[in-house]
Amino acid sequence: MDLLKKYIEVRNHSEEICKPLQTEDYVVQPIVDVSPPKWHIGHTTWFFETFILKPNMEKYEEFDPQYNYVFNSYYETVGVRVIRTDRGNLSRPTVEDIYKFRRHVDNAMNEFLQKPLTKELEELIELGLNHEQQHQELLATDIKYILGNNPLFPPYKFEVGKSQNNIQTKNNDFLKVKKGIYKIGYEGDDFCFDNELSRHEVLLQDFSIANNLVTNGEFMEFMDAGGYKNFNYWHAEGWDWVKTNNINSPLYWHFINGEWFNYTLQGLQKIALNKPLCHISFYEASAYASWKGMRLPTEFEWEIAAQQFEWGQRWEWTESAYLPYPGFSKAPGAIGEYNGKFMVNQQVLRGASEVTPEGHSRITYRNFFHPHLRWQYTGVRLAQ
Repeated sequence: MDLLKKYIEVRNHSEEICKPLQTEDYVVQPIVDVSPPKWHIGHTTWFFETFILKPNMEKYEEFDPQYNYVFNSYYETVGVRVIRTDRGNLSRPTVEDIYKFRRHVDNAMNEFLQKPLTKELEELIELGLNHEQQHQELLATDIKYILGNNPLFPPYKFEVGKSQNNIQTKNNDFLKVKKGIYKIGYEGDDFCFDNELSRHEVLLQDFSIANNLVTNGEFMEFMDAGGYKNFNYWHAEGWDWVKTNNINSPLYWHFINGEWFNYTLQGLQKIALNKPLCHISFYEASAYASWKGMRLPTEFEWEIAAQQFEWGQRWEWTESAYLPYPGFSKAPGAIGEYNGKFMVNQQVLRGASEVTPEGHSRITYRNFFHPHLRWQYTGVRLAQ
């Protein structure tokens, strides 16, 4: 891999995602899970300054020592930081200052990447690039939440990833997979995250899994049948979530003059019935599966079956809790905080979405979120 070329491509794409924004859009944090876009731009820059340049580039001049406090996300090893809920309260540094910070670091990285590097440094830089691609997807979803909760429903006017025209036309058949011992996890020499390791064997029973994702129209049938009002389909925690938050539809859906609309990156539009369902929680995914007399696949079933169906339009909820694979071990230092510390109280999602950066998905990729979250591009594939 040409690291310098890849570095420039990834860094430029983050800025492309932000181009349609007004300055005011950069600073909003409507909920704890959504970070202001300017924070993403600063945090991804902080990563390269903190883990690459400061410890490895001779005579590197830190842009501003206070930025370590502002842009550290969750790395206890690196020091104290602004708590997540307060990221939207910071009027300073300004958007202009953060882009100056970005130019400063990029100029130093461009120089640094033209010199011979150790394998360890190359791997750390590649991790940093994949980390930034994760934040590119978060940028897209956070921007959508910021604009989608504005009463004007302003369109975003920029295609951040794959085509938005992801209409399903195939039949709704189920693939059958026979009982057996299968190998799970990443195998190869290219990049993967540590939570995809180590490769190991699992025993799967006979199962079937849908060729297609659940569509908006299919989920609307669940709603019309009173799915959000019948506790029988819900986990107890999910039912409490529905009642406490008055949930009666997926995120971004609005019932206006007798019709359902949803907010998209192109603005408020009528629900496309044959488009894959999006922005639902694990609770909703599980309740829908229960209503259909089915279930969600485990992440292991998904990984084996996904070799036979198309995936990548939605992050797909699975029945699997986010736990370490056999032989998993955390790296030393701050990098070891990257995945392992989150292996509790979260569900695994598989696949990718229409806002996942190109080249940033694998059949072994393990995404993970708390079961109530739905601001990501999350959908449902049924199993039985």
